[in-house]
Amino acid sequence: MKGILFTELLEMVEERYSARATEEIVANAQLPSGGAYTSVGNYDHGEIWSLACELSKICQTPVPDLFKAYGEYLFSRLASGYAQLLDGMQSSFDLLQALDGVIHREVRRLYPDAELPRFEIVERAPGRMVLIYSSKRHFGDLAEGLIRGCVRHFNENISITREQLPAEQGSRVSFTLTLQ
Repeated sequence: MKGILFTELLEMVEERYSARATEEIVANAQLPSGGAYTSVGNYDHGEIWSLACELSKICQTPVPDLFKAYGEYLFSRLASGYAQLLDGMQSSFDLLQALDGVIHREVRRLYPDAELPRFEIVERAPGRMVLIYSSKRHFGDLAEGLIRGCVRHFNENISITREQLPAEQGSRVSFTLTLQ
């Protein structure tokens, strides 16, 4: 998993909680990397789970809720840091439609070794979109947070429903977005 996901998580913890909380979760998680991340490095995705579990103990928030909040935070950071990728996007539906074909292609150009999740649009109609998130990792909550961050970025009133789908390995989640 790319280090930018770790560095941004630690930034969020420091921003929303404290530098002390950041130090504490890194120390308590007993990470193979020691918690020393670079944005371009590769790290085991289990470390981000360990960090989230430790943060959950400190702030007494369930891990799924933390990943959703982190997804929203991460979207805003990526949107400001890579604003050129959003050029021409008029809505959440536009951006989500372009995720695999445009945005993830650019991510692969920047980080050729990145293992990206897949977002498959299975339905797009005026006011409604259904997409399937698939990943070897179990980050459906993070994906939901990213989608919510996208909706917030475009200032849209969209309801999101979620359904866990069977998967042979990893996870598959269906998200239905409905414009209100």
